Amino acid sequence: MPTLKEIEIYLKGLWLLVKQDPAGFAHLDFSDRGAARSFWSIAWALPAILLSFAWWRVLFLEGQPTGTATGLLFFFRLTLVEAANWLVPVILLGVLCWMVGLGEKFAALVVVTNWLALPASYAYGLLVLIMMLLPSLSGLVALLWFLLMVTLIAILFRIVRMIIGDHLLTVSTIIMVVLVPSMILAEVLERYLGVYPG
Repeated sequence: MPTLKEIEIYLKGLWLLVKQDPAGFAHLDFSDRGAARSFWSIAWALPAILLSFAWWRVLFLEGQPTGTATGLLFFFRLTLVEAANWLVPVILLGVLCWMVGLGEKFAALVVVTNWLALPASYAYGLLVLIMMLLPSLSGLVALLWFLLMVTLIAILFRIVRMIIGDHLLTVSTIIMVVLVPSMILAEVLERYLGVYPG
């Protein structure tokens, strides 16, 4: 498991790439081993993920009859949804890279998307915490969530462009593959597994 110091180095690399500084590449491990290790970002994001699970449970129970139980099975199903959100975009990204001849860039794209998901998870977790503590600010939180998504798209665009060059259509397609399927898949799985609020 990567240490906190390594995480700092990886995030610094991402920040340098956002600023279009090629020095950022030296802070990231784009080897196959580095791509595999980047999935440890899930473990590092676990506190934020568990916070979102707790909030989702509250939302779910609000739409259910009084006395409805949410035991381990409920959280297991949420874990399945979360796992799909992390893995399915990576699989689709691999298929896309194979189709357009960017196989050699796949590991680098996995590394940046996985490590970028770490600060994004905590930013989302902060919004969840605000919602839990100050539900009257739901309108503001919705606006901040939208701004977070726009910021994430802009950051991804700049980093992916650094990796594959000025192929704007390909860059845009990669970003769509990374972000859009997880949004759609999350709701579909939540409804199918019976953990969708309402």
